[in-house]
Amino acid sequence: MYKLIKTNGSARLGSFTTAHGEVQTPGFMNVATCGAIKGALSALDLKELNCQVQLCNTYHLHLRPGDENIKKLGGLHKFTRWAGPILTDSGGFQVFSLAKLRNITEEGVTFSSHIDGHRIFMGPEESMTIQSNLGSDIAMAFDECIENPAEYNYTKNSCDRTYRWLVRCKKKMAELNSREDTINKQQQLFGINQGSTYEDIRIEHMKAISELDLDGYAIGGLAVGESAEEMYRIIETVEPYAPKNKVRYLMGVGTPVNILEAVRRGVDLFDCVMPSRNARHAHLFTWSGRMNMFNEKYALDDSPVDSQCDCPLCKNFSRAYLRHLFKSGEMLAMRLAVIHNIYFYNTLMIKIREALKNDEFDKFYNEYVEIIGRRI
Repeated sequence: MYKLIKTNGSARLGSFTTAHGEVQTPGFMNVATCGAIKGALSALDLKELNCQVQLCNTYHLHLRPGDENIKKLGGLHKFTRWAGPILTDSGGFQVFSLAKLRNITEEGVTFSSHIDGHRIFMGPEESMTIQSNLGSDIAMAFDECIENPAEYNYTKNSCDRTYRWLVRCKKKMAELNSREDTINKQQQLFGINQGSTYEDIRIEHMKAISELDLDGYAIGGLAVGESAEEMYRIIETVEPYAPKNKVRYLMGVGTPVNILEAVRRGVDLFDCVMPSRNARHAHLFTWSGRMNMFNEKYALDDSPVDSQCDCPLCKNFSRAYLRHLFKSGEMLAMRLAVIHNIYFYNTLMIKIREALKNDEFDKFYNEYVEIIGRRI
């Protein structure tokens, strides 16, 4: 499924194939939690913003409108009108981050809905069934995401259980993909490496899940409380033990600088709500640094947000106009800003791939790692 084209140190240029198309890596997956990008963007907008993969949320879609309803409507691709690859997370992160009351057992997790409080049970089989109903191209294994810092023995026991859950996920997916009424019979399964910030647990867990020969491997449980330096250390620790012939996905990360650093350490795929979330609060990423559009200095600035950007915002509107929209509380402000940030992230990945192709990644990294992270 994954093709490694070339390397530059640990950085990798590659591609992988899904039932709904090929994904060029390194790549960024745009987060459409409930089937839409927050900020009033649809799948039709994503097609114009160089998006390769749409990421949807298993937990939220299970609660509403319901995965069985989405299956009746033909699956997420038909429901959202996104024709390209879709990844669905397992629901595990939301179970542990949103549910105030939860009970973890070997079978799975019982928790309360954050919407109305009703009790729900989700385990490996339930998560796989929900994701099969959604018809995504990539399903994430059900795991426990631990907050950092975490106690060593708890982390070890949790990883052991997550491994047993992964075995059950693989078995259940094989069954679901063989059913006549399954929407996407080529659905792939990605396993998730956990272990908090403990190097020995991370290595042991990656070795164990690698033996299951899955379609891809994710590094989870990072960007949840630890420092950036700790995150980079864990990536460097795990990378030698991740299969070279499978795609590698760093979950929930991150800033443009985080992405550059992780690509440099061998990561292929990323996702994060940061582009859209920051945009909705008037924080925009540019090739000169990060901008706060509420800043008074933009009140009479008739220049584009970023002269090096070809997104619909930068080609058509000024900094002064965008600031006015934010100050006036206009919904258009959020939409235009989200369009810009998503375009920036996807363009960043295109430039990274071009640099890798031309054996110039180190030059690109050195030129931009300080610039794109600074405030201007």
